[in-house]
Amino acid sequence: MTDAYDAVVVGAGPAGLNAALVLGGADRRVLLLDGGPPRNVRAQAAHGVFTRDGVTPTHLKTIGLADLAPYPVTVVPQLAREAAFTSDGFALRLEGMWVRSQRLLLATGVRDVLPTLPGLRERWGKTVHHCPYCDGWPNRDARLGVLGSGQEGHHLALSVRSWSDEVTLLTDGPDELTAEQRLDLQRVGITVQTGRLLRLAGREDVRVRFRGGGDLCLDALFLNPTQQQCSTLPAALGCDLNDKSRVVVNENGMTSVRGVWAAGDMTGAPQYVMSAASGGMTAAVSLNTTLIHEEVRRMGAAFHKSPDEGPEGKAS
Repeated sequence: MTDAYDAVVVGAGPAGLNAALVLGGADRRVLLLDGGPPRNVRAQAAHGVFTRDGVTPTHLKTIGLADLAPYPVTVVPQLAREAAFTSDGFALRLEGMWVRSQRLLLATGVRDVLPTLPGLRERWGKTVHHCPYCDGWPNRDARLGVLGSGQEGHHLALSVRSWSDEVTLLTDGPDELTAEQRLDLQRVGITVQTGRLLRLAGREDVRVRFRGGGDLCLDALFLNPTQQQCSTLPAALGCDLNDKSRVVVNENGMTSVRGVWAAGDMTGAPQYVMSAASGGMTAAVSLNTTLIHEEVRRMGAAFHKSPDEGPEGKAS
């Protein structure tokens, strides 16, 4: 063991950066493990971000890292390879060394698993998008497409319709819609194309080419990709996961494992920059509160129930 910290924050997206900022501001010795570029690195701009609307995700992260400078936060450009329980917290294996920590806050996010449609990956974050709240405004009143079927396609198409009245739902085969869902789309003027997709082309626009022939020209395409956890740490530590493999947390960001918190997209929270940052702060405050309880009680002071205690005041 080479070093000991009050808390290790794993992941330096909006959730992890804000958690490290809050913990550093509480005068905690913090290690922030930065695993690399943010998930939305290919996005042209981040929207809905208070005081930073329109900034690129990379620049937003640069600002976030710079904000940590006054605080006792050490940033290391790698993620934990392994975690183990110790008598007083956790041990994490980094490249070439182990570190110890009383508490652990996971903010490693999720990974988008894109459809294998040729040409889609090259346009991801440019003309193909995930979130209309992030990329709807730049594409307002444009020719928009939604890739999806069934309930998910129905929901996303109706949502995207708020930014443009020219929306096409591309189902890439049978639409899997109910009769009522088809009527819903028809009522608001959304066209449904069930043809099988061959590939995407285009530079400033999206040219959809169908297997049976024919093209459709769009300005932007939206879809909800499948997602996976970026890190194996939650499962390795025994954290409860839901049916979508998201880490289960309570209102304070606490996982089912005592001493471990999680925040951001990995928990199934709304996938917006501000939501992730908010979750990071909530988890950091809860984590720090448990440290405060331990400290004052060691000095004999009475205090209200700690966030990690059960109804009888015992550690849960």
